[in-house]
Amino acid sequence: MTTAVDGPPDTGAGAPARGASSLVEAVFRAREISIAGALALLVLGTYLANPRFLSGQGVRDLLLNASILVLLAVGQSAVVITRNIDLSVGSVVGLAAFACGRFVAGTDHGVLAVLLLGTAVGVVCGLVSGALVGFGGVPALVVTLGMLYVIQGVDYWWARGDQIGAAEVPDPVLRLGSGSVLGVPYLPLIALVVLYATASFLRDRASGRELYAVGSNPEAALLAGIPVRRRILAAYVFSGAVAGFAGALWLARFGTVVADNAHGWELTVVSAVVVGGVAITGGTGTVWGAALGALLLTTIGSVLVVLKVDSFWQGALTGALLLLAIGVDRVVNLRMTAALRKRSARHGNGV
Repeated sequence: MTTAVDGPPDTGAGAPARGASSLVEAVFRAREISIAGALALLVLGTYLANPRFLSGQGVRDLLLNASILVLLAVGQSAVVITRNIDLSVGSVVGLAAFACGRFVAGTDHGVLAVLLLGTAVGVVCGLVSGALVGFGGVPALVVTLGMLYVIQGVDYWWARGDQIGAAEVPDPVLRLGSGSVLGVPYLPLIALVVLYATASFLRDRASGRELYAVGSNPEAALLAGIPVRRRILAAYVFSGAVAGFAGALWLARFGTVVADNAHGWELTVVSAVVVGGVAITGGTGTVWGAALGALLLTTIGSVLVVLKVDSFWQGALTGALLLLAIGVDRVVNLRMTAALRKRSARHGNGV
């Protein structure tokens, strides 16, 4: 996917831009296909070692475990595409989950109210981070790391060591996390809807494509008339909203919530996004790739459990995949730049 802003009809001068667009799209489509292939090989190998891995319950558990991480990867992608990062998403999930748990404990509040509350909590957190990064000019790493600790502190102060059990949560909320339609759990379907809607927005809407322009070259985007600060704010608000929404789903999925839910998920989410082909330097990648990265990391965790491998190796493998993805991105970017220069030179020489 590219970041070109709508303009006049193409002329001969537009040929290099079209070539660049085709090359970038081909590279990242190949990246996503390779991730899907690796995922298929991983599943097949584990199935051959333990056929119960692909039993009905095994597939159901895999989809449920991946759903929340996929949602967080989708939200994180919007921020990373703008050449920023959000390290507070795990804390937002924990805060939203606990807030929703306190809201419904011992009541008959419905599912919609829970989802709206969780999303609202996330929006507030996203607004603070986005305003400081987009309008305050504070580095994203500093802002979101600070938000991580602030939110964790608020959550621990509010919880005071308490937890909310599944017995206190209304049945309709719990059914959202355990129910299914035609055998497919609700949570993966919800994640798929959010994923498709976000991908369509980023691909088809001008404001979505502008996020790529901001990440590719913020100065050029500003000169082109793109409201860079507002786009960065919008990306953080979206990431926060998705994280808060995921927190409400966390309550529905697990029933029991404590102050440190999703603690440490920040780096897992970033790893999923980068492994999925969203460049940490911004401007390239898709949410489909990020979702595949999340599914791959979740599957690796499940495979290690099935094969009775020490859980330590999950973190080690995640780190190795992250380093590999960054290395691949660097090599691809260098080769793609060289290829684009050659194309431009040939076009300039009339070849």
